[in-house]
Amino acid sequence: MIPASFEYEAPTTLDEAIRLLQQHGENAKLLAGGHSLIPLMKLRLAQPGVLIDLGRIPGLAYIQERDGSIAIGALSTHFMLETSDLLKRELPLVAEAAAAIGDVQVRNRGTIGGSLVHADPGADLPAVVLALGGTLVLRGPRGERTVSADEFFVGMLTTAVEPDEVLTEIRLPKLAGRAGYAYQKAPNPASGYAMVGIAAAVSLATDGTVQDVRIGITGAGPQPVRARAAEDALRGRQPTPETLAAAAEQAAQAIEEPMEDIHASADYRRALVRVHTRRALERAVQAARG
Repeated sequence: MIPASFEYEAPTTLDEAIRLLQQHGENAKLLAGGHSLIPLMKLRLAQPGVLIDLGRIPGLAYIQERDGSIAIGALSTHFMLETSDLLKRELPLVAEAAAAIGDVQVRNRGTIGGSLVHADPGADLPAVVLALGGTLVLRGPRGERTVSADEFFVGMLTTAVEPDEVLTEIRLPKLAGRAGYAYQKAPNPASGYAMVGIAAAVSLATDGTVQDVRIGITGAGPQPVRARAAEDALRGRQPTPETLAAAAEQAAQAIEEPMEDIHASADYRRALVRVHTRRALERAVQAARG
């Protein structure tokens, strides 16, 4: 299909992009990689009057180590994440999840910022940012502010970003101690979106018990969530097969209203959460043990 008519703006600075957002209000949409917005426009499910392309703004695509965390520019593509030596070494969870997104064409155009702000229920990276305790940097006419990943996703296709703000950076801290990570995904065979995706980050104390653990879940419900009860069930305990299985059961119950569609029933999605949480935790613990 053909999109409805729209005006096209290509600012070369963030300040210019923010001024355009203020000028056009909710009639404007930001364009990053375009792999979420353009299909919606073709189906006329989204009909912005003004399209503001961020692609000509320099300095928004980078992956850097900074103050014990990894800072990622919002326009960094999935391919950049997948192939980053820094991420593979320090936060391999990001590279692993990015490699599971769509296909080569999608990974070369789609961006981490666009994926997070679009907040599709089946997107992979929201679960990763939750599992890593990320912080998102937003810039608007009132200046810069930060939002924790736990507070960023507020509903289906809805985030804490205000209409006149731009996501500029994602900051991901590294876990202390012996850390291991894993991403497990049950992909839709046609689209590649996650029917269920589990991101697990585990650190072990010197005695082998779980020092810290974070579990992010995507695809199962209308928005990504943390499996907090499962995390609490593991902290301070030995990660035996029995404790990991019990935590996976807790994770399955964390989805209050599993989505149900032609691809999977609610019960099947809950079962996928249980199975893939156990597998993700097993792999993360194994990685932490070295």
